Amino acid sequence: MAQNPAATDPGAGGHAAASGGAEPRHGLRLLLMWIPLSAAAILIIWFVWYPHLPPGRMSDAASGQQFDIAVLAVTAAPVVIGVLLYMIYAIVVWRARPGDEGDGPPIHGHTKVQAWWIIITSLVVLWAFAFGTYQLAQPGGAGGGQGPSPIWPLHGAQTTAWSPSSNDMLQVQVIGQQWAFTYRFPQFGGMESTMLELPNNMPVEFHVTSLDVIHSFWAYQLGVKADANPQVDNIAYVKPHQLGSFVVRCNELCGFWHAAMFNYGRVVTPTAFQGWARSLQLKELRAGVLAALPPYALTYDPTVIPQLGRDIVKVAGITGANGYYYPGPQAGTPHGDPVSP
Repeated sequence: MAQNPAATDPGAGGHAAASGGAEPRHGLRLLLMWIPLSAAAILIIWFVWYPHLPPGRMSDAASGQQFDIAVLAVTAAPVVIGVLLYMIYAIVVWRARPGDEGDGPPIHGHTKVQAWWIIITSLVVLWAFAFGTYQLAQPGGAGGGQGPSPIWPLHGAQTTAWSPSSNDMLQVQVIGQQWAFTYRFPQFGGMESTMLELPNNMPVEFHVTSLDVIHSFWAYQLGVKADANPQVDNIAYVKPHQLGSFVVRCNELCGFWHAAMFNYGRVVTPTAFQGWARSLQLKELRAGVLAALPPYALTYDPTVIPQLGRDIVKVAGITGANGYYYPGPQAGTPHGDPVSP
């Protein structure tokens, strides 16, 4: 009489078949474990982790990035849990028992499983693509640099004079140089400072450039990051929503003192910002700093104005930077001086 191979070979029919029982419904078991674990992970991510995710909610760009991270984490959690759950289940349920030296049954594929795998993973990837594209195309471009011709500008009135009682766009030029950031405000006479102050609940347009090598302007808590390239005007937008301080760092390796290239900024009330900007503008005007500065432009040539390095420290506290730009006799030589005085 012929014997059923599954009854004598544990590898042919699994452990349950070898003991005379029916093979359990492993897929149903995995599904019943996966659903509550995924639901718990999603709730923890959304209600516990999400409020504390970086970069915080100090601006519209930062809030958007925090939301993006939370949504993508919620999307990824069921996938990660499914993979880990299947791995642990396989190790526990399908491991070889002591004394079992038989081979498992040959597997020739499963069309339904393969089809569902392709469908589900494709939907996840398409969802991530659609969500990311939609979030990136929001007004302001998610806080990233958009080059000299932005396609996702932030709403605000372009004016030559800024007022706190309107929706005027504040223009701030970010100038990177080894190894400091300085900031010019063209709506306040082109005055310059190492302290970046911004008005709360007002749109801001950053014009990011460099005097020497490639830097990267990264206002972390504001969710703004834009590369600073020589001879390039890289525009980024933000609208602060919370009062407080933030850190500005260079996020592109730019030389020996790259790690020390950082400073601090503050978000203040619009009235306080206007008072600070006008006060600094008058100080630099009286000290001759505004006259020594080159005319405001979107980019500059990286040479030095020696007297500026001396005078501007007294007014704006600028230290550690070369001093300044611009070819010509005002740099101390007929051809300009590309090295610090």
